[in-house]
Amino acid sequence: MTLEERFLRYISVYTTSDESSDTCPSTDRQLDLADILFDELKSIGIEDVSMEQGYVYAHVPASEKYKSNRAVAFISHMDTAPDFNGNHVKPQIIEDYDGKDVLLRGSGDMLSVSDFPELASLRGRTLITTDGTSLLGADDKAGVSEIMTAVSEIIADGTPHGDIYIVFTPDEEIGRGSDYFSFEKCRADYGYTVDGDYEGEVAYENFNAAAATVTVIGKSVHPGEAKNIMKNASTIACEFQSLLPSAETPEHTEKREGFYYLIGMSGSCDRATLSYIIRDHDHDIFENRKKFITETADFLNQKYGEGTVSVDIHDQYQNMIEVMKDHMDVVEAAKDAIRAAGLDPVSRPVRGGTDGAMLSFRGLPCPNLGTGGYGFHGPYEHCTLEGMETEMEIIKYLMTHPLL
Repeated sequence: MTLEERFLRYISVYTTSDESSDTCPSTDRQLDLADILFDELKSIGIEDVSMEQGYVYAHVPASEKYKSNRAVAFISHMDTAPDFNGNHVKPQIIEDYDGKDVLLRGSGDMLSVSDFPELASLRGRTLITTDGTSLLGADDKAGVSEIMTAVSEIIADGTPHGDIYIVFTPDEEIGRGSDYFSFEKCRADYGYTVDGDYEGEVAYENFNAAAATVTVIGKSVHPGEAKNIMKNASTIACEFQSLLPSAETPEHTEKREGFYYLIGMSGSCDRATLSYIIRDHDHDIFENRKKFITETADFLNQKYGEGTVSVDIHDQYQNMIEVMKDHMDVVEAAKDAIRAAGLDPVSRPVRGGTDGAMLSFRGLPCPNLGTGGYGFHGPYEHCTLEGMETEMEIIKYLMTHPLL
């Protein structure tokens, strides 16, 4: 099976995760892809394949030449983001793409070069887009396809390789991809998540992340008799939001700039809730952001009465640079693989998180490789076959050049 055939097969499987679910995996539909991958890993000649709580594990023992080298893991997630429809994916395959705007025929929207400037550089390639009615699923089925194709080719060709572990995880998109990761089934010394975007990427920095829930308790009375009595929780919630720095939001920040992101709000006169995520690469600035949230609540409690505003903040993940700075040989190995594929390595701080960040803090140094996909989590998601093929070659290099 070719890389393209695998990718098109995998994206046809509906695997969107569900944050409101407390099961693992959060949706049974993820098991549909897990079953396919389990069977395929067996069919290409891997004996040690298992599945547990929706995680698919495979181990390929090292060739004699590399038995003394360190074991490497390759990890991608099976779920797609709940941000947009992930069902009934209808890909558009455009051979010899002209580098111009693309009509998404299902919705009538345009995938435009003005919004996604990298499109111009993809001219001449085979471009794969959505039809505008769903996301594509390249995040992260491109990564899954690349890992599967890489390992199948080195097994079929008899290429000497190191000790390889493969893990396909559920629920990464809702922040739970590493929750039930088994280090008994994956005994690697280092690893790579294959879950980035542009080819030639190796990322080893990401956001520090926290979630905050702000609850406002009001006092509801008849509006005709409300003077000096009513305390409108929804109005106070709007005031809370207005006190945060207006320019420190996702739509106004880039590169290493952090933000406060209001992801949801609801309320009435007697009670209102605001939900935030807080992000920053710098640990000290991140801590100050969390502090500012609590200080804003304190200010409003002084104004409206103690107990009016309460805040619940919990950390989600940390910047993997704190671990990776002591394992830069893993990053350098990825850069060697990228150069071998004819590209200049690029390392930008990830404006998000990866399973690799959490796994790094649990003892598996795990930077993130690109997949050749762009515009994730929405109808403008796209990738190129050539980009995926390049990433697959990078993975093969890492499988066949393990670290000592």
